[in-house]
Amino acid sequence: MPKIDPYLLEVLRSAFDTIADNLAITVMRTAYSEIVRESLDFSTALCDADGMTLAQGVCTPMHLGSFHDAMVNLRRSREGDIHPGDVFIFNDPFLAAGQHLPDIYVVAPVFIDGAIEGWATTLAHHSDVGGIVAGSNALGATEVFQEGLRLPILKLYVGGVPNETVWSIIEANVRTPKLVFGDLHAQVAACTNGVREFKELIERYGLDTIRAAGKALHEHAEKLVRAELAEFPRGEYTFTDHIDGLGENPTPVVFQVKVTFTGDGVIVDWAGTSPQVAGGINSTFPFTKSCAYAGIRSVLKQNVPNCHGFTVPIEVRAPEGSVVKPLFPAPTGARGITGYRMLDCLMGALAAAVPERVTADGSGGSSLPTFAGIVDGKQFVFCETLMGTSGACEAHDGQEGIAHIGANQANVPVELIEARYPLRVEEYGLVRDSGGPGRLRGGMSIKRSYRVLCDNATLNIRSDKRDHPPHGLFGGEPGKGSMTVIRRGDQQIVVPALPLTPLALKKGDLVEHTMPGGGGWGDPAERLPEAVALDLLQERISPAAARDTYRSEAA
Repeated sequence: MPKIDPYLLEVLRSAFDTIADNLAITVMRTAYSEIVRESLDFSTALCDADGMTLAQGVCTPMHLGSFHDAMVNLRRSREGDIHPGDVFIFNDPFLAAGQHLPDIYVVAPVFIDGAIEGWATTLAHHSDVGGIVAGSNALGATEVFQEGLRLPILKLYVGGVPNETVWSIIEANVRTPKLVFGDLHAQVAACTNGVREFKELIERYGLDTIRAAGKALHEHAEKLVRAELAEFPRGEYTFTDHIDGLGENPTPVVFQVKVTFTGDGVIVDWAGTSPQVAGGINSTFPFTKSCAYAGIRSVLKQNVPNCHGFTVPIEVRAPEGSVVKPLFPAPTGARGITGYRMLDCLMGALAAAVPERVTADGSGGSSLPTFAGIVDGKQFVFCETLMGTSGACEAHDGQEGIAHIGANQANVPVELIEARYPLRVEEYGLVRDSGGPGRLRGGMSIKRSYRVLCDNATLNIRSDKRDHPPHGLFGGEPGKGSMTVIRRGDQQIVVPALPLTPLALKKGDLVEHTMPGGGGWGDPAERLPEAVALDLLQERISPAAARDTYRSEAA
């Protein structure tokens, strides 16, 4: 292979990034469902011939390392049966190294002179893939068979021709075939564009140069990460976090991490974490690794390429049969909350090693409310990834209206919800006195209230941090915990943070969901008086909080 000039390598790195981003833009512009088009719960990547990521679109960091395991599995299982024009589809956590059933991979090989030279890959969270709960996030599932349509590695297109058998099976098993088909076609369109653009890049620079650039990029990323990790304080750093638990009488799920910096590498070890549970929050090991990669990547200052090479110095360990490495047939449909909690736990450990690079605990990732029902004889399923707020950090207060570091996602606009679904959003705002007190205050809780405008609807919601609210750091206090309430006339129904079954809704019900507030940083008594006064003026805190918590004369 030719030696790559560093300037040329940077040009080609940008080209790889652009192709991956164009994959993402195509999905976003052509997808049908809100969960993909508006919430942006999808990811894209350009991979080399060996299935190693060359670049990832600006999408969901928690998917960062998942493509490699999936591609290794695809290449091994389909060796000798991959041809130009083929497009593959799969989602199963156990048969196809997937993550959970709603996340469907659609990938296409790039052929040059009869040989595979790369892969255009996409992954999108679909509005429904069947199963016992609309939206396919069945918290009460006890095995993967209950969660929906399991897809091993199949051909969605064979030599450029649609595989009608696969399309028909999907159509017969999902509640929202129009949305699912629209999103699948968006993924296929993105892959088609990615294949074309990668071929054009190879034609422009030559196959040997592109191969050499990929190899050099992996090596460069690994060297950058190792050089920076070598500057981290050596030693072991531990932290414990929790998911509140499932159902009316929840048993907390424990996450215990030990981060060990060993010269120019790092070990992320989940020994001591709870065993897998009889509920849909178990995390497949590829997803567990992805979360560790995303967490370590987030505290690096170097401009490290988002390619497979950067993951090499990061070793991830987890006990077999745990909630972060479950055994078949464990359910995984709502495993997103586990990914967020792994990242929060990892950040807690990293705070002791590099406190200037970590925030206090935030809203714990997205809440995932799902409303479903039948209107005029047609099934509807509306779900969104509600993002909230961050904890405070050494430099500033916590921020509101931002995504969790694990998922670069967004809330669905109110106008779109009301235009397409029998729902009216009656409140969407910030909650006073909800940010954790500290020298730097945590971000405020976000509240969203939905009025139900049809009969016989259901609510399924994945939330957390009610019994274990977001922690503060270095003397900062916790943020306010989450809460979901259904108001039905004079009746108030408190919804569990993670209900085992969907709740029946009636026309006129008001569903109020309040996300957690961010944790504070430092002793609240050290908060500057002018900062307390400004919080009072902006109604971020009450006079009572200013007086009793901050001991401020501004009250």
